Amino acid sequence: MVNNTARQTYQPPHWRYVAVLVVFALLAGSAFWRAVDLQVVRKDFLQHQGDARHLRVISDPAHRGMLTDRTGEPLAISTPVDSIWAHPKNLLEAADRLPELAEALDLDPSRLAQRLRERSDRQFVYLRRHVPPHRADEVMALDLPGVAVRREYRRFYPAGEVTGQLLGFTDVDDVGLEGLELSYEGWLRGEPGRKRVLQDQRGRIIEDVEQLREPRPGRDLRLSIDRRLQYLAYREFKQAVNTHDADGGSLVLMSPKTGEILAMVNQPAFNPNNRRAMEPGSHRNSAVVDAYEPGSTIKPFTVAAALDAGIATPETEFDTEPGYMRVGNHGIYDLRDYGRIDVSTVLSKSSNIGAAKLALDMENDELWRMLDRAGFGQRSGAGFPGESSGRLADMPPRSDVERATLAFGYGLSSTPMQLARAYAAIASDGRMPMPSFVRQDEAEYYERVMTPGTASVVRDMLEQAVLPGGTATRASIPAYRVAGKTGTVRKSMAGGYADDRYVAWFAGMAPASDPELVMVVMLDEPSGDAYYGGQVAAPVFAEVMGGALRLLNIAPDGLDSELVPTPLTAMGEESQ
Repeated sequence: MVNNTARQTYQPPHWRYVAVLVVFALLAGSAFWRAVDLQVVRKDFLQHQGDARHLRVISDPAHRGMLTDRTGEPLAISTPVDSIWAHPKNLLEAADRLPELAEALDLDPSRLAQRLRERSDRQFVYLRRHVPPHRADEVMALDLPGVAVRREYRRFYPAGEVTGQLLGFTDVDDVGLEGLELSYEGWLRGEPGRKRVLQDQRGRIIEDVEQLREPRPGRDLRLSIDRRLQYLAYREFKQAVNTHDADGGSLVLMSPKTGEILAMVNQPAFNPNNRRAMEPGSHRNSAVVDAYEPGSTIKPFTVAAALDAGIATPETEFDTEPGYMRVGNHGIYDLRDYGRIDVSTVLSKSSNIGAAKLALDMENDELWRMLDRAGFGQRSGAGFPGESSGRLADMPPRSDVERATLAFGYGLSSTPMQLARAYAAIASDGRMPMPSFVRQDEAEYYERVMTPGTASVVRDMLEQAVLPGGTATRASIPAYRVAGKTGTVRKSMAGGYADDRYVAWFAGMAPASDPELVMVVMLDEPSGDAYYGGQVAAPVFAEVMGGALRLLNIAPDGLDSELVPTPLTAMGEESQ
């Protein structure tokens, strides 16, 4: 007999159904509450925490303004480069791979590890700034945690050392440190922007989320420099310094009609594209920051002071016999006995005695006031960093010796740019233009230095110095009239002046009939027997000025005969 009770299906108790339903309801409610908590109650907090881990506000770099020459040719450009940075804590998680990273960045592995440990509390540390694109690609191919690339800008100077000391340079953050880069920092430097980006756990930018502030690029600046003339001046001047084994020197070429500096070079030079090879002090722009006694290049201003004071005319004669005179307890010498000479010959033969007698015939302050009006002892106003004011006594000289030596360029000092500015006054009928490194349409003038008539007469006298019989025949340029003056100065030292160390000068202008260009050439301590300004500085003037006149298409002013430069062996004592 079959048991029907056993065949019946087992039925669980009803309370179990209820318990299961309650459990699922609680789970669903818990999940719902969690969702509400995350999406509503704690939304702002959690969003902030997420953003803190993945959203960053970073600087958006702005490129620096470009420096160009007067024709628009680039002289300084900021180009985009990559810089490698890291989150130290994240990168240290892969400490075993640091040697790979160090090799890619050309760094010492132990120093890299030490640097990361010392900065482990930071979120951003530069590993290498301004690396080439291929190296940045090699680093990122390593796929290391916390390592990323940041776009920056690096300054590049196409002309290299040709414009090094003039333009100066910027630091690793593209901020001007020297030269015109520093002078016009406020104009050239851009204003970085800010943007919010999304980064992954390794610090790499995944997406630009929001531009908070647009970057403002720096403004371009057109300089007065003519790149063609700068190259010409650099080539010829460097060759002269090497030929005469000089310690260095400077050359300044400017327009007397606008005050624009067209070329400015120095030796020794440096290449701002190669900072590692830069020696201390090599970035000095000596044409502006170093002052020297100008010697006989001051004599035109002595003559101008005498002419303006009415105590002499070009025909006024002086007796310089026997080539020696005493003033107080001091002797003044000419290179030879010129006998009786007129004022014009004082300049063409560079007579110290003639210049001294002119100064002693004037009132105590007349020569000093002429030099003061010509800008000696004062900064030019061009705004170059570290510019020297040179030296001119605050008061007129009281003793006859001081007045006499001042007449031929001792007892004061001048930078090459100051001397060029002063000669620009002679070239522009007595009005001295303010030098400018920025392109100008017209000059801004200082007070008048001398009368127009005096400036014209002095220019005529300075022409005689370049003609046969003068001290500067090697400054002549075929088919152009040239006016200029040589200068040779013993260098001052403790206790007096050196017997075998000189500074050689030439300052001049062309075309002399209506000067368009003024140039000053200075060589510091040329070696050997050739050290006079007429021997070492005047030929540089001729080469650079002749090339500049042709490059600028300045018409010749009518010399009928071509002057043949006097050989060095024939110059002898006349090459002051």
